[in-house]
Amino acid sequence: MKQTVIIRILVGIAFILGGFLVIVSTRPADFRVTRTATIPAPPSIVFAQVNDFQQWNSWSPWAKLDPAAKNTFEGPTAGEGAIFAWAGNNEVGEGRMTITESRPDELVQMKLEFVKPFESICTTEFTFKPEGEETAVTWTMAGKNNFIGKAVSLFMDCDKMIGDQFEQGFANMKTVVATSAKKL
Repeated sequence: MKQTVIIRILVGIAFILGGFLVIVSTRPADFRVTRTATIPAPPSIVFAQVNDFQQWNSWSPWAKLDPAAKNTFEGPTAGEGAIFAWAGNNEVGEGRMTITESRPDELVQMKLEFVKPFESICTTEFTFKPEGEETAVTWTMAGKNNFIGKAVSLFMDCDKMIGDQFEQGFANMKTVVATSAKKL
């Protein structure tokens, strides 16, 4: 009797696990998160905030999650080839960004490599479009989810989570740009 119950429990667990694996494997691998905001400054000012990694801590939403994170910079101070690496607490993890393309006042594209808490490689892109005396900035992150990423996406709305961080970054950038304008 006990043996039958144990076998049924094990078969049930195997069935549930098998179903979960099938569901996860059918999830889309590609992901894309995009947000746009209008920043009250010309493209040259906004572009400078993104194109120079040493400016990022003043507006990046992740910098405030771990002010003690270890940040390092390599290569040129700004533009193509600039590298920003970080190692921080569980909220920011560890990784590096490399600017792969930079067109003044138009585009900054990066290779974003996460090391911890999980390994992943994404492309991140900022585009800048003048709108009168302001700039429409679009921030996009795109990549492919591995099996673990697909499983996590079943339980977490990654678009909302990352998108909320992008929106916080834009809000911070508006404050930084406004403060810089007052100093001029």
